[in-house]
Formats: sequence, C-alpha cells, structure tokens
Amino acid sequence: MGKLRGAHIVWDWNGTLLHDIDAVIAATNASFQEIGLEPITLERYRELYCVPVPKFYERLMGRLPTDDEWRMMDAVFHRHYGARVDACGLAEGAAELLAERQRAGRTQSLLSLAPHEQLVPLVQRHGIAERFVRIDGRTDASYAGKAGRMVRHLQALAELGERGAMAAERVVVVGDAVDDAVAAAHVGARAVLYTGGSHSRASLSVAGVPVVDSLAEAVATAEELVA
Repeated sequence: MGKLRGAHIVWDWNGTLLHDIDAVIAATNASFQEIGLEPITLERYRELYCVPVPKFYERLMGRLPTDDEWRMMDAVFHRHYGARVDACGLAEGAAELLAERQRAGRTQSLLSLAPHEQLVPLVQRHGIAERFVRIDGRTDASYAGKAGRMVRHLQALAELGERGAMAAERVVVVGDAVDDAVAAAHVGARAVLYTGGSHSRASLSVAGVPVVDSLAEAVATAEELVA
C-alpha cells in the first residue's frame, strides 16, 4: 500500500522540468521580427504569456494574428526553438527530485503541450524517462490548453493500473503556467505553480493556488496538499 501514499505529481515539461525560457524568448523574438513586432523582454513575456498562444499574440499586437501570420510565426518559432532546445538543461535539482520520489515509491507522470514525437526523445536524452509512469505530449495540431488533455492523461494512467493513485484528491499538477492550474481544477486536482518558467509571480498568483520559486518547494507543497 506504500505506493498509494502521498501525492501523484503530474509534471509540466517546458519551463518547469526543462529550463528553456531563454530559448523560448529567443525563438519568440525571431518570430516577432518576421512580422515587424518589437523584441520582447523576459519580464514582459512573463507578464503577458497565456494559452492558447494566439491570445498571447493578441495581447501584444492589439488584435489576433491572421491565420497566415499565425502559421508563419508558429513555424518560425519552432524552427528557432528547435535549434536551441538541445542546449537547454533541466531545472535546478529536477533530476534528483524525480529520482528521490521514485525511490520513495511516489508516482509521477508528465503531461506537456510539446509535440509528443519531440518530447519523448528529449526526455530520454536527459535520462529521466524511467521516472514517470506515463509521458504524454501533444498529438494534434490544437494549441488549446491542458484541461481536456488532463482528463485523457488520468484515464490512461488508470488503464495502466494506477487507478488508486489517480484519485483526484491525490493528484497535484506542478507547472509554470496558469493553464496548469486550470487543468488541475478541471479534474478536481490540486496545483502548485513554479516561477522559473513562462509566468511572473504576479500573473501566477491570480490562479489562487500555491506559487513557489523552486521545484523542491513545489514537491514539498504538493505533499502537504494531500496530507
């Protein structure tokens, strides 16, 4: 029964376990340049970023991008991000935290809006794939948030035999975006938000969930939430 004690953490990838914010800013500014937008600073990005991404561009442009603009900006972003992501490291302490939780019999999984076929090899290259009972990335063209994907993720975990571990009151989503808290609430789970990624502390605080500055604090808070 030890496996059922404590929190099941559903980790986010980009900006949470993977410290890629510098690559994201560089790729974002490359896409902005294509349509004549001024470069954005990290602070401004963290103030304005939201999901779905076209809404983020609307905040910057004062209007939604046209379909042609969106396709072009999205393609440019992914080309520049793809050239930089292999140089990105894990967030401080991430590998050790994941290993410690696994050794303690805690369960954890990974749910990301990154394309699945790119996500899995990257997680494997960082040597942490075996820490998760399941890894799910985006398998469609939609840039909608995680709420619906969270439902499917927990259903898949239950089918893997993790049904007891997936009781909503034991699930804690750890991510760097308000969308992570929205997805958690959608399935009746808890959330802890981390300031090291795409959002500022002020923008995360509107979610009404704990906000932390390190992954170690995120794990400790997650365990407190289900105690």
